[in-house]
Amino acid sequence: MKVPMADQREILTDKSIARLSAAEKQYKVRDSELPGFFVLVGKRRKTFMAQGEFWRDGVREFTAQVKLGEFGDLTTRQARAGAKEALGLIAKGQRPGEAPTIKRGSITLRQAWERYRDAHMERKGRSSGTIENYRDHMERLFKDWLDNPLARLGRQPNLVIERHDKITKENGPYIANGALRSLRAVYNHARKGNPDLPAANPVSAIDWNKERRRNTGMGPNDIGTWLKELHALDNPLRREFHLLTLLSGSRPTALKAVRFEHIDWRGRLVHIPKPKGGEEKAFDIPLSRPMIRCIIRAIKWGRVMYPERRSSLLFPADSKEGHLVEHKENRNVLSKWGNDLRQSYRTLAQAAGVSELDIHLLMNHSLSGVNAGYITRDRLLRDHLRHQQQRISDLVVHGLQVKRDTPLARWLRSARVDETAG
Repeated sequence: MKVPMADQREILTDKSIARLSAAEKQYKVRDSELPGFFVLVGKRRKTFMAQGEFWRDGVREFTAQVKLGEFGDLTTRQARAGAKEALGLIAKGQRPGEAPTIKRGSITLRQAWERYRDAHMERKGRSSGTIENYRDHMERLFKDWLDNPLARLGRQPNLVIERHDKITKENGPYIANGALRSLRAVYNHARKGNPDLPAANPVSAIDWNKERRRNTGMGPNDIGTWLKELHALDNPLRREFHLLTLLSGSRPTALKAVRFEHIDWRGRLVHIPKPKGGEEKAFDIPLSRPMIRCIIRAIKWGRVMYPERRSSLLFPADSKEGHLVEHKENRNVLSKWGNDLRQSYRTLAQAAGVSELDIHLLMNHSLSGVNAGYITRDRLLRDHLRHQQQRISDLVVHGLQVKRDTPLARWLRSARVDETAG
C-alpha cells in the first residue's frame, strides 16, 4: 500500500478521487479551485471535508472543520456545494451544525453605554452629575467609537492604550484616567448580558497615569484671611453658599440642590437625598449653630434677591435648574472654593480633635472594615455627630482673630441680613 509523503493539491473530481490510493496513514488532497475543500484519504474510506477560519479585526476567532460525507455516498459536485455552504457559514462567524445565534460581539459601544445608563445608573439613582460625566466621556472622548462593535476593543486592547495616551496628551492625566474608568464600567456591565465578548476588559491593558491628591485645603491659620475674602464678596447669597460648604464639608453639587423641605429645623438636620453615589447613599448633615444662622441668612437673601421666583430652593438663581449652578469664583477675589473647602473641612476636623470615624460619617464616606456594618449613623446624629460638627464650626468662627463689633464678626454671629452687608 502506497504511503504519500505529503498532502496533495489538485482539481477534485469523481475520477481523480477514484484514482487516489488508500494509505495506512491518512493524508489530504486539497481542491485547487475551492480553498478549504478537501478529501481525507484513509485505509478504508475517502471522506469529503471543509475547513475554514473566522477572522475579525485581524484576529482569528475560531477554526471549524466539517465532515460533508463519504465518497460514494456523495458525488464530488454535491460535496463541493456542501463545502461552499459550510464555508459561507464560517465566514459569517457561525459554526456549521450549530443553531444560529446572535452575532458574536455585535453590541456596539453606543448600545452598551445606553444600557448601562438606563439599566444601571438611572435605575440605581445615580446623580445627574455622575451620569453627565459618563455621558461626556462616552459621547465626546469616545465619539468615533460609538457605532463600532464593543468586541473590537476587547480583541484589540492596543486601541484602548492608544486612546488613553491621546486623551492624556490632549486633556490631561486626570481626565484620561476618568474616561477609561467609565469605559471599564460600561464594558463590564455589557459583558454580563453578552458573554461572547472577550473576557479580559481591554482597559486592564493601560498604564494608569499617576494621580496626586490635590492638597488645596486650608488649616486653622488660613481661615481668618479666607473669611475676610468671603465677607467682601459682592453677592451675599454666594457668600452664604461658600460658608455653608466649608462648615458642612459637603460636595458643592449636593448643597446647590437643597430645598426648604430638606431642612429639619426641629432635628437640626439637612437631608441630602441624592448625593454622589445616588439615592441609596442619601444622608443627613447635622447642623451646628453657625450653620443654622448661615441657612437662615441664605433663605432671607434668596427672598430679597429673587422675590418673583418664590423659590423653595435654598440657593435660588436665574438658571434653568432654578438654583445656583456655577460656584467658581475669581481666585484673586476668593482664593478657595468648591472641593478646596471640602478638603479644608477635613483638615479643620482633625485640628479640632474629631476622630477619623466621625469625619468619615460627617462627610458621608463609605466605611471599610468588618465592623462598618454595625455602625448605625442615624443613632449618632442627634447628639454625638452634632457635637462634633459644633466643634469644627467653633474652630472656624471663634478662631477668627477680630474684634466682636466688626462687620465680619457680626455677620458670622447673626442671622439678620441687614448686618451682613459688609
